[in-house]
Amino acid sequence: MPCRTALTPAALVSTAAALLFLAGALSGAPAVVPEASAATRPADELAFTVSDSGTSHDGSYTLRCHPAGGDHPSPRQACAALDRATSQGKKPFEPVSADATCTLVYGGPATARVTGTWHGRDVDARFKRANGCEVDRWNSLVPALPRTA
Repeated sequence: MPCRTALTPAALVSTAAALLFLAGALSGAPAVVPEASAATRPADELAFTVSDSGTSHDGSYTLRCHPAGGDHPSPRQACAALDRATSQGKKPFEPVSADATCTLVYGGPATARVTGTWHGRDVDARFKRANGCEVDRWNSLVPALPRTA
């Protein structure tokens, strides 16, 4: 007795996609790989609370990236600054190491707290400008954090 195998519509689509991909690879034509959908990307959403910066950006605001949005004063530029820091291998939300040798340059009373999710990881970071290392850390994230007065 002949045996029949029934394929579900999802299996048919997957098989067809695989065959098309293979045919493209064998033909030498560049393969088109679909971009990850927004549903598969980790949500990048951060809440900022800034005080004593000496600017009009004191207060609380949100930042969403990929795509940029929220009520942050400069969402596109802020997301670009965070992406740049991350792509350079920096960990923008990690505190200054306790072993760091920092100049005793006071950068002012500004403080910030950032919470949320960045690249699929929870964030709960505090920023201040108490010494040269902290000032550099803050400045590396401008305009995600405001330029201080």
